Amino acid sequence: MKSRLATILCTAAAIMATTAVAHAQTVLKWAHVYETSEPFHMDSVWAAEEIAKRTEGRYKIEVYPASQLGKEADINQGLKLGTVDIIISGSSFAARDYKPIGVTYFPYIFRGPDHLIAYTKSDVFKRLAKGYEDKTGNHIAAVSYYGTRHTTSNKPIAKCADLQGLKIRVPDVPAYLAMPRACGANTTPIAFAEVYLALQNGTVEAQENPLTTIEAKKFYEVQKNIILTGHIVDHLNTVVSKTRWASLSDEDKKIFGEVMQEAAERTSKAIAGKEASLVATFKEKGLNVAEVDKSDFEKNVMEKVKFEDFGYEKADWEAIRAIQ
Repeated sequence: MKSRLATILCTAAAIMATTAVAHAQTVLKWAHVYETSEPFHMDSVWAAEEIAKRTEGRYKIEVYPASQLGKEADINQGLKLGTVDIIISGSSFAARDYKPIGVTYFPYIFRGPDHLIAYTKSDVFKRLAKGYEDKTGNHIAAVSYYGTRHTTSNKPIAKCADLQGLKIRVPDVPAYLAMPRACGANTTPIAFAEVYLALQNGTVEAQENPLTTIEAKKFYEVQKNIILTGHIVDHLNTVVSKTRWASLSDEDKKIFGEVMQEAAERTSKAIAGKEASLVATFKEKGLNVAEVDKSDFEKNVMEKVKFEDFGYEKADWEAIRAIQ
């Protein structure tokens, strides 16, 4: 009888302990706008699982890809509303709250992905990220390489002047518009989902995006020229909301930060590796992939675009350019 009672008590204790753990688990929402096949999603899922492991199951992170919780503007707003805890988003959105951080989108500020990653370890990054955090309370936990933006066109382009009058689709983001407008292009902010059709029917004659996007969206099917203008080395931030970051213990902040940085490194390597092989892939498809003198494009940008028009600090631009 005593043995049976002991067994019952042990079982009850185990159930209570399991229930206590379940109640102690905090469920978080991680949102982004990228497809499930892209490294941004796959590495977010990896990070969610890794955080669960390293916190012994105290956190369960549910990842919502492909705009399931809204477009990029929506999920940024979600940080403020408390509807999401973690997002992946570009600095162009962070700059809506803290303009100086948008300098990282200025054309030709970064020499390439290695320079971008070096920036994320620099004092100027820490200062800009702190400025954003001081303004919003949201914490930039990691930065990943998104890709280098190049131009595709119906006609060959060899120099900045060749863009004069060209109808080109560009996202409605000031820094993205800077290079095409400095070269005299006629910029058109068509919705991303409509770009393929717009190129196909001639609504626009050109567009700009990283090589990985040009492949994924099959823009190469309706454009015969890929011009390696490399005008923006693009990146994404992994951002934790103000309320969620404030709720974490110092130990958990360390775990979240380390895991998110590891995930960003995985993503960056995957994107850079993919880009390296795509030039050959596009050439094999019969496209004209052209190198250009980037200094010609940069010269026009620097002569015709003013930092003060964007709310950026030239000192920040100079500090980033100087990073080795």
